[in-house]
Amino acid sequence: MQSDISFKTIAEWAEMIKIEHTVFALPFVLSGFILSTPGWPAAATLGWTVLAFASARCAAMTLNRLIDADIDAKNPRTKDRAIPAKKISKGLALAISILSFAVMLLAASMLPPICLWLSPIAVFWLSFYSFTKRFTWLCHIVLGIALGGAALGGWVAASGALNGVAPWLLALAVTTWVAGFDIIYACQDTEFDSLEKLHSIPSRFGVAGALKISRALHVCTVIFLLALGLTLKLALFYYLGLVLIASMLVYEHRLVKADDLSKVNAAFFTVNGVVSIISFLAFLADKLMPLRF
Repeated sequence: MQSDISFKTIAEWAEMIKIEHTVFALPFVLSGFILSTPGWPAAATLGWTVLAFASARCAAMTLNRLIDADIDAKNPRTKDRAIPAKKISKGLALAISILSFAVMLLAASMLPPICLWLSPIAVFWLSFYSFTKRFTWLCHIVLGIALGGAALGGWVAASGALNGVAPWLLALAVTTWVAGFDIIYACQDTEFDSLEKLHSIPSRFGVAGALKISRALHVCTVIFLLALGLTLKLALFYYLGLVLIASMLVYEHRLVKADDLSKVNAAFFTVNGVVSIISFLAFLADKLMPLRF
């Protein structure tokens, strides 16, 4: 019986933090990993990098659900999440967060020294994000910076340094991409956020205004990715991938309208998962087969 309960708890936790959404950011972490050096980093380095990212995400998402538990309990859309529904206790969620951050630090210690040195910044930022919607509508940008920082983490894990403009262009691309799709997702809670005096771009500027800001951010994403390709002198397959990414972002914004949010989940989950995977495959194909025009 105890093992059944334990398995159920693990399943509830995995559902609570949407562990499958790791697909959003992990490909960009791996993109930074393969772009940062002319050769191929060791397999062990790759393993520790993935572990550091996965455990950091688990810690951040669990902590986010813990910090927002009382808010989630009031919101009809989120009231059935594991903590407000009492499927997972607050004490267990806190323990999981602490353990996950500990695993992240262990993995960082197996990578170049700069990774461990920067780890306290990562822990602070991932913890700080969950409080930002209580005082600023820039919370979407804060989340974007967190995942942009993950891409930088992949870069330094392989190279041990952040030299030149290229890693920052990658981080800016990820930051604007994540902030843009997080704004779309937040449109679902516009009325609730306004009533509860929570801050978000949709509650501040309205759904129509928020969608315009989201589109502008995604235009910036494409510009930063183009600049990254030019800076690193990437080749044909990368630019083909960039065209696909731009097309998917256009499609995402065609799915969501100010007076029709029925396709938010398709825009948020499906499209952005595809964007992330295409990005990594474009970088990988360019490195394996650097065909020039």
